Amino acid sequence: MDHGKSTLVEALTGKWTSVHSEELKRGITIRLGYADATFYKCPKCGTYLSSDKCPKCFEKAEILRTVSFVDAPGHESLMAIVLTGSALMDGALLVIAADEKCPLPQTREHLKTLEVVGIKNIIIIQNKIDIVTKERAEKNYEEIKNFVKGTIAESSPIIPISAQQKININYLIEAIETFIPTPKKDLEKDPKMIIARSFDVNKPGIIPEKIMGGVIGGSITQGKLKEGDEIEIRPGIRIGDKWKPVITTVVSMQKAGERIEEAGPGGLLGVLTKLDPSFTKADSLVGNVVGLTGKLPPVRLELKMKTKLLERAVGTKEMSEISNIKIEENLLVNVGTARSIGIVKKVRGNEIEMSLKIPICVDKNDRIVLSRQISGIWRLIGYGEIVD
Repeated sequence: MDHGKSTLVEALTGKWTSVHSEELKRGITIRLGYADATFYKCPKCGTYLSSDKCPKCFEKAEILRTVSFVDAPGHESLMAIVLTGSALMDGALLVIAADEKCPLPQTREHLKTLEVVGIKNIIIIQNKIDIVTKERAEKNYEEIKNFVKGTIAESSPIIPISAQQKININYLIEAIETFIPTPKKDLEKDPKMIIARSFDVNKPGIIPEKIMGGVIGGSITQGKLKEGDEIEIRPGIRIGDKWKPVITTVVSMQKAGERIEEAGPGGLLGVLTKLDPSFTKADSLVGNVVGLTGKLPPVRLELKMKTKLLERAVGTKEMSEISNIKIEENLLVNVGTARSIGIVKKVRGNEIEMSLKIPICVDKNDRIVLSRQISGIWRLIGYGEIVD
């Protein structure tokens, strides 16, 4: 579903987020893409900008803040990755193409995903207004209004833009500043970071003396991390049939291209560690949680939760009713950036117990997103909250 999300991120940040070879070949976003943008405002004419010089009056603009964007895939078979992206967000831009009827099944599923993971700050982007007639743009606008009626996005602003031609980007930045404020996070709690990417920055042929440790990337949800902190990564790495937490040290940190000594919640963070880089290659630590040693939630292979199921399977053309969860059923579970397959062992009303194929690090009351295979594709069916 090419509604122009990656093109929009490029218009805002100057960075094309689809860099994986398979993404370029297929023209869709597979992995989560990340990019930072600094927003400015002209003190003279009040124009909102993504550069430090106003094109209208040529005044030097003032910095408002730096925002991190997560470019989540829109292709229907990649819904689990969309859920991963949602876990990192403080707000969302829901991109809808003006040249297609609204809503498409995937658009309906994306909005329901935002509702399930608890994201309320939403801006609706009506993209591709440059390739449709005025009448079609107005009809599409009415389709969008009817689609969001009665949902969490009912009062969300709708901004008509052309990401390709960079039309109305200034109004979009103004809407982001108005409707998606920087959230207040608890800095006094023990730090907790969700890993969304991990990689080896060493190039082939590097001499041993210059090898750098593994890098993890993601977002801090509470507390602060500092250079020199001893950190634990849970569930960690698999050794045989068991998972072992990893202990390492924060060597340095980078946010929005700047090196920092201390990092708190908000934005995307890169952390250089002393880990063997083979542990972090090819996103192998995605789904793990980082914190101070001994201060993280427990690692669980068994989950007990209260569930809330949706009435219908959004994302399917027929909008089929969702049947009750059954014993021995396999469900996809997402929490933070972690995902695993859960096998249902007990069902009592809306309470279920399941065993996991891959352990996850979660606390009591954490929300677990549940998906079921429908016609060979994982479809969102509801969520659960850990009760024990």
